[in-house]
Amino acid sequence: MKSATIPPLRVTPELRQAAESVLRENETLSGFVESSLVRQIEFRKMQQEFIARGLAAREVAWKSGKYVSKEESLAALDAILEKHRGAK
Repeated sequence: MKSATIPPLRVTPELRQAAESVLRENETLSGFVESSLVRQIEFRKMQQEFIARGLAAREVAWKSGKYVSKEESLAALDAILEKHRGAK
């Protein structure tokens, strides 16, 4: 597969300096930007999937008329949290 380029990015000198100041050993600014772009794409895809699942769940609740109270939801989340805390 041929590689492509991302349009040049104009930033302030301060932002460039801040980015360069956090580079790891043998890491390039280009590598840092590429890595950041990949992570942001993954995050946004997960965010879109999360929203889609929430909307689908809302649709199911509307159709079924079955809802869970916030107290029940929070209790279930607390139980999951406690389970994982105990696993450490």
